[in-house]
Amino acid sequence: MQNNLTRRTLMKSAAVAGLATAFTGRSAFAADEPLGITLVVPSPIGDVGWGHALAAGLDPIKAAYGDKVKVTVIENIAEGPDADRIMNKTVADGNHFLIAGSFGYQNGALQIARRNPKVTVLHASGFQVAPNFSPFAAKYFQGTYLLGMAAASVSKTGKLGSVSAFAIPELITSINAFTLGAQAVKPDIEVSVVWVNSWFDPAKEQEAAKALISQGCDVIFSNAQDTPSVISACEAAGVYAFNLNSSMKKYAPKTYLGCISTDWSPFFKASVDAHLTGTFKGTNAFLGVADKVVEVVDWSPAIPADTMAKIRQVEAKIGSGGFSPFTGPIVKADGSEGAASGVTLTDAQIVAMDWHVKGVKTPLPK
Repeated sequence: MQNNLTRRTLMKSAAVAGLATAFTGRSAFAADEPLGITLVVPSPIGDVGWGHALAAGLDPIKAAYGDKVKVTVIENIAEGPDADRIMNKTVADGNHFLIAGSFGYQNGALQIARRNPKVTVLHASGFQVAPNFSPFAAKYFQGTYLLGMAAASVSKTGKLGSVSAFAIPELITSINAFTLGAQAVKPDIEVSVVWVNSWFDPAKEQEAAKALISQGCDVIFSNAQDTPSVISACEAAGVYAFNLNSSMKKYAPKTYLGCISTDWSPFFKASVDAHLTGTFKGTNAFLGVADKVVEVVDWSPAIPADTMAKIRQVEAKIGSGGFSPFTGPIVKADGSEGAASGVTLTDAQIVAMDWHVKGVKTPLPK
């Protein structure tokens, strides 16, 4: 069973029940009651995007456990006090498995985990870990490196662009790997970025795409948009585009370059299994091609055959652990050394990345 709720209905329910009761303990489940699983996301659940991919990751759990689980998806919840109140209420209502689906939910979700040791919490894109609290993130950079190779092969201007949500390490690494992959095909490639500072703002996203196109960018990376606004704008302008999380090919049948698809079901299923058996242990889950979480799909037929062959070779090496996009020599945008020749950045260095590689022309916001 799955319920899709919004901020309005949740807050109305909280007001009726009295928020004070949401903080005064945890409802106990009888052994024969289903496990309540709640996913909270910052944007509407549509047919594409981040929230859609997270919700789809719960489908195999529902198929495997049937009426032994009750799944609730709470959508369009802004980061901040409302999210904290809503997450607290869902736990107070007896849901013992919480997926906090946005970076900005971290502090509130972590406090819930600390107050409720029998509740398992998964948190998207964060870095804090506790015994019952696991952050999870995708190695998008493995896919964006490959699509960078593809982008360079179809670009005529040598100028690529990215409409990006927030300047957090997860998205910075995606841009950097995109740039490095493109430079592997055309060393002089340039990348410009527009930060929209929103997970969901279709109008601003479309404006950003048009601005990049006006600057001569002929391939655009839609970096963490939950709408097809960027993809549609590029289709209208005859410019190639690609995105993260779920396919938007139907919105750009002529100019879609591909999608770094994420399948969260392996991680979600293993976490639910561990919760039910009492063996869950919080860990920093950084998942990629080898984990069957990240996969590039919907490759454009416009990509030259020789480039596609090289992409497949690199993809296989990434999957086997034989290659990382962040292997030196890497030069930072300011000219300093990012990684020495032959040195591969560790996962810890990647998840803390706060600098751009040489070739990214737009400075990071202060």
